[in-house]
Amino acid sequence: MTLLQSYDFVIVGAGSAGALLAGRLAEDASIRVLLIEAGTGARHPLIRVPLAWHPASETPRFTWGYRSAPEPATQGRALDQPRGRIMGGSASINGMMYSRGQAADYDGWAADGLAGWSYSDLLPYFRRTEANWRGASTFHGGSGPLCVARNPAHPILYPAMIAAARRLGFVENDDFNGTSQDGFGMPDFTVRRGERESSATAFLSGARTRSNLHIATKALVTNLRFDGRRAVGLDLYRQGQLKHVAAGEIILSAGAFNSPKLLMLAGIGDPGALTEAGIKAWHDLPAVGRNLQDHPLVPMGFGATRALGFERLMRLDRLVRGAARWALTGGGPLGEAPLSVQGYLRLSEDSKSPDTQFQVSHVSFQARPWFPGWRSGAGDQFTVSALQLRPTGRGNVTLRSADPAAPPVIRLGLLSTDTDRAHARAMVRFTRRFMRTDPVADFVGAELFPGADCESDAAIDGFLAGAIQTGMHPTSSCAMGVDPAHSVVDARLRVHGIDGLRVVDTSIMPRIVSGNTSAPAMMIAEKAADLLLLRAAGNAK
Repeated sequence: MTLLQSYDFVIVGAGSAGALLAGRLAEDASIRVLLIEAGTGARHPLIRVPLAWHPASETPRFTWGYRSAPEPATQGRALDQPRGRIMGGSASINGMMYSRGQAADYDGWAADGLAGWSYSDLLPYFRRTEANWRGASTFHGGSGPLCVARNPAHPILYPAMIAAARRLGFVENDDFNGTSQDGFGMPDFTVRRGERESSATAFLSGARTRSNLHIATKALVTNLRFDGRRAVGLDLYRQGQLKHVAAGEIILSAGAFNSPKLLMLAGIGDPGALTEAGIKAWHDLPAVGRNLQDHPLVPMGFGATRALGFERLMRLDRLVRGAARWALTGGGPLGEAPLSVQGYLRLSEDSKSPDTQFQVSHVSFQARPWFPGWRSGAGDQFTVSALQLRPTGRGNVTLRSADPAAPPVIRLGLLSTDTDRAHARAMVRFTRRFMRTDPVADFVGAELFPGADCESDAAIDGFLAGAIQTGMHPTSSCAMGVDPAHSVVDARLRVHGIDGLRVVDTSIMPRIVSGNTSAPAMMIAEKAADLLLLRAAGNAK
């Protein structure tokens, strides 16, 4: 594809937000749109097969290869931060869970002065994106481009998990994106006929044929160009050449790590930090890269007292048969998630809504194909992930150098506050309580990690420092707000003090939402399309 010299809109990043935004803008045939993606297409089997999401996220060709900086609170560990460098972005390598968070998340944004960002304002955008398996309703769309599917529940484990949850005082919830998030149930997933669904598959499949939409893959944006205080274009490196493209408006949809990185490379950010990185600062916007948030995740593992089914599936001959079935029909376990149950619960006494996302899977973290005489399997196990939904710790994103190809420095701020450390301990103790509650207890063997002898606060803190991870839901590094001293974009997603430049991705969240972030990213892009096309939600397609 030959690039034009200029476009009305240039979007950097083809992830959950960028791919959707490009598709929506290109619906207007009079608008010329360029979508730039540093990676390639997403047709590889590891991307398409839902069960393969974990190896996909660990495959270097699909990611940016980012790692966090070592931090004392996590024993100096550098944590992998897999971000998709591929069409669909991180939604092409994530676990495909569809979650919007809580109404109170968005109402809190609106209460901070961000008009148009309350839950009632945003629900139409969530509904517009999806074709939910439930059909159209007050909370769901029935005819949108994105397929939101029901994940089959394990016929034995799921009822046992729900029974245990009821013993502990929780209700069964058949829709975490409906009236209430509280309770235990099975979440929805972005899967279409047994294949991964992302904003790229949902919003660009038909749009690719539109002559007014150009998609440039394997293209690295190296610089933004300005005329005074207005963004007028950018430089990108593609096919061995450096190219300049003019733009009526530039939209950064590069994610919570790369959107602030591009702003800082362009001289927008904290002057002191930019000067230290070798960048000439010309627009003082100190909040760029600050306020980074993610959901702290505490993993635990348990043995099983009986076969759970997944380990049997991973035997090589059965895996090959399953792959053949999936290739022919899209059916079978390769098109599903081995999730036993999910719960949203309140561990803090003062929480007015769920503060913890709790997930049990009947699969080991070390699961792999196996066969007698070749290599052994991981064994039947349960893994449990508990995520703190509203952490108080904050991290940041800074430049490593002035080189556009250099990865940013990412500091996560995990376990940096007393509140977060106490919540992490509470998640460990609740996990044990749940897994030892009948009838789930009948299926659960020994605690594999951290181990039953890890009981005291000090012992648990030691475990957490060496084991805590994130939900891979980075947000808020280009936060939306009314005060340029503490935010990066305004309520219309315009970078403070700059014309023709917006940020449209999860980095604009003032505070992280209480759930997975791909669906909110798409909602943000739906709203951005209306802002860019000057239309109201009720009048949009």
